[in-house]
Amino acid sequence: MTQPKTPMADQGADQGVTPDAASALTKAITNRLRQHLEGPPSQAALSAALRDLAKWRAALLDATHCARSGGAVQIAYGPFAGMSYAGAATEGAALARRIGAYEASLHPIIERIIARDYARIIDIGCAEGYYAVGLARRMPRAEILARDTNPQSQKRCAELAHVNGVAARIKIGGEVDGAFLHRHITPNTVLICDIEGGERTLLDPIQHPKLRDCDILVEVHECWHRGLTAEITQRFATTHHITRIERGLAPEALPDWMAQLGDLDRAIALWEWRVGPTPWLWMTRHG
Repeated sequence: MTQPKTPMADQGADQGVTPDAASALTKAITNRLRQHLEGPPSQAALSAALRDLAKWRAALLDATHCARSGGAVQIAYGPFAGMSYAGAATEGAALARRIGAYEASLHPIIERIIARDYARIIDIGCAEGYYAVGLARRMPRAEILARDTNPQSQKRCAELAHVNGVAARIKIGGEVDGAFLHRHITPNTVLICDIEGGERTLLDPIQHPKLRDCDILVEVHECWHRGLTAEITQRFATTHHITRIERGLAPEALPDWMAQLGDLDRAIALWEWRVGPTPWLWMTRHG
């Protein structure tokens, strides 16, 4: 009788991946899996376990990619190709950023922002500085105001700016309020906003009329506030042209060494850890 074959994906699951590259995380995730699965079987427990396992695998792939780069990790694809990005992301997936696949559907918009040569960029929710530093490199005449309420994000943004030689052109700070918007928005300003649902309060042109005077790229956390995309669209419908941008993937950004990996690893390399829909609105003012 013919013996059943082990699936090829199982035979070569770790082919090309650095062994024990995330051993501390491996131990931590193993403990978390035990906690998830120690109770009665449930869909919620398996879903939580799957997400943790995917994050573990993403960390292993990321460590392998960094090791293959010899520590001098540079983004190789997309609008920020050539940017040094060796540190950790302060939120979300580091590997998708590192290979240049992060928020791939925004790449044409980022190129449009660069071509428009804005005098000032306000990056609200800048995290570790992926956009602030990337745009500073591509737009040498622009003033960059990077804001985040997380002190660790501010620190990482400063480090990333220093490594990329643009620290003198990025002003890093904390919370943004109406007074800040009134003081810093000019007609030649673009505002980039990713503040985990805070856009519901901040992006109110009635409370903050200066928002009508700039272009805005905002990630809308529809996954947490159903109907928020339509609400923000309505707020700016009379003053801005509005384009909705959905999630997208860029498998062409995968580095050559990942060609030897299985489909699951390649999918995880592109995964951005989103828990639900977060469409972007690109809003350019009339006239």
